[in-house]
Amino acid sequence: MNRRQFLQTTGAVAGLPLLHPSPNQAHRSKTLRINRTNANFEREPLIRQFGFKGNFMHECWQSASLVETESGLRKIGLATQNVLYDDADVYSLYSEAGANALLFSLTDQALRMMRDVPFQTPIDLMDQLLEPIHKAGIQLTNRPALNKLFTLNALVGPDNAAWLLYAAENGYRTFDELIPQPYRTALGYRNKRIAILYSASYSLPIADIRRAVEQQGYFVVKIKLGQPGTQAEMLEKDKQRLTEIHTALKNLTTPQTPSGRIIYTLDPNARYERKETLLRLLDHTKKIGAFDQILLIEEPLFETNEELVGDVGVRLCADESAHDYEGAVRRLDQGYQALVLKGIAKTLSQSMKMAKTAHERGIPCLCADLTVNPILIDWNKNLAARLKPFPGLDMQLLEANGDLNYRNWQTMVGYHPRGTASWTRAKQGVFELDDTFYAESGGILQPSAHYKAMFR
Repeated sequence: MNRRQFLQTTGAVAGLPLLHPSPNQAHRSKTLRINRTNANFEREPLIRQFGFKGNFMHECWQSASLVETESGLRKIGLATQNVLYDDADVYSLYSEAGANALLFSLTDQALRMMRDVPFQTPIDLMDQLLEPIHKAGIQLTNRPALNKLFTLNALVGPDNAAWLLYAAENGYRTFDELIPQPYRTALGYRNKRIAILYSASYSLPIADIRRAVEQQGYFVVKIKLGQPGTQAEMLEKDKQRLTEIHTALKNLTTPQTPSGRIIYTLDPNARYERKETLLRLLDHTKKIGAFDQILLIEEPLFETNEELVGDVGVRLCADESAHDYEGAVRRLDQGYQALVLKGIAKTLSQSMKMAKTAHERGIPCLCADLTVNPILIDWNKNLAARLKPFPGLDMQLLEANGDLNYRNWQTMVGYHPRGTASWTRAKQGVFELDDTFYAESGGILQPSAHYKAMFR
């Protein structure tokens, strides 16, 4: 599909109305048009292979999307690519670099499609772009069943760049100011503390996990499950991994939780085919004495699973399957009791819409990571900071695992314009957010000299 055809399908030429007007069009700012774009990327190696979704990854590509408006104002939006999270089937069909190249190619195509599409807010823009670009992704990968997460990940950089343009063109100086009116109630909180989910991937040594809890004060451990193999093999490996972690942590205490015990969150990344298998895993947690320490389970079942899950005894959270409004509502109707927001994986625009849906239904949210770079952690942190505290804690939850996994993490911290700010550092398992964090929006509205230099 060329740009002319794309504009015709969205009604963005010849004065035609948009197919799906955004609810925030009544709260209009300037009408913006992007007339120039560019893209680049860097490959960042990991310390060790990172295992989840029954596979392993060894590097993450950091893509940068440059957009420029008619007025000559230009901004750069960042994204971390993670094809294994987006669509494990695509990841397994190609080499790791080949899969990443496909995703970057879709980002580049999305940027070209953005040119000359009028919008009032980035949410309006993404409403126009998502379906045409998803069709382009299907053609690019030759996979009719391509997961929409693949497309959303490709759109993160363009979306972030659009938000930066939107703020600059309209004179919005903070994250609070740039939130469109319909989404401000759902994002109206100001958390002073955010609990960090310490991510334990398949290959993270048990000694490292215990050290993080015992010496660094982490008190929420996110355990990656759904290991490689058949369903039976996966279950046995997961049971063994849970036993090993719980044995190492069960006698440790913390002042950060109401019970004084360490909290677990489990993340099988949609690897369990049936609820019955999940219940067998939970039976094992009861047997080893870990069940009462489980706060939630993220996306345990296949995305196509339609079983009712309100009776499993643990709060289930929708992640991969909640990539749009319809997916979120379907999971909530099945008995899922929380939504995982990933502004750094599913776009900030989509995440604002999801937060609004959850707020209207009285459903809590939390924010998970995509092993993103330091700047994107603060994009995600701005979202988590404004969500209602999670039930069972007096704070929100945010996963941040880049420091555990990137070989050049400290160098990457140097790319962050506020990389040494107090809110970027973990303190006894939490991020502490002061007035400066909110006044400076975590530094995300400030330019990064490193990523700017990629477009000299």
